[in-house]
Amino acid sequence: MNPEVDTFLINAKRWREELEILRAIVLTCGLEETLKWRQPCYAFNGKNVLIISEFKDFCVLSFLKGTLLSNADGLLVSPGENSQHVMFMRFTSCDQIQQLEATIKATIFEAIEVEKAGLKVEKKPASELEWVPELYDKFAKSPEFQEAFEALTPGRQRGYHLFFSGAKQAETRRDRIEKYEPRILNSKGINDCVCGLSKRMPNCDGSHNALKK
Repeated sequence: MNPEVDTFLINAKRWREELEILRAIVLTCGLEETLKWRQPCYAFNGKNVLIISEFKDFCVLSFLKGTLLSNADGLLVSPGENSQHVMFMRFTSCDQIQQLEATIKATIFEAIEVEKAGLKVEKKPASELEWVPELYDKFAKSPEFQEAFEALTPGRQRGYHLFFSGAKQAETRRDRIEKYEPRILNSKGINDCVCGLSKRMPNCDGSHNALKK
């Protein structure tokens, strides 16, 4: 048991009891516990297998190679249409988690076998990018934001992806996503003009600087 995860649970604003039950179940499966991306992360032989997270309306168990799992019970869902790797289980009560304990454990053991076998997710062409985890988190929290992002042209999506993924820290990536949320909701690319003064529309040419004088 990792003391950093103890602190995470103590400070959890929602779903604390549910998160503690999920943690207890995961730890019985022999995974290594760490704190990554400010969330409890569990690994097998140094390879990240799953993450426990809390959201406003539910808590989740995210499997980082979830698309390789059989999902016989249909409990695994995708965080977004562009997800090539992650699938997660949603929970809204302690009773639900306890009733599904056997299924949860079976899925965890299957994920461990995937790592033992060295299986890898077959990636889509380079034009179909895998977004940073923080963007999937935002999709889960705001369907409106996801719809707006996916409505952008592939080039605009790529521009945001490169900018978000360029930050090494998860917190910085989250901050960038929040900062550019209004622009995305307004169907604007990261380099598009939003002031209306550019002479190179739709691109920004720096004319907005005149507004600061």
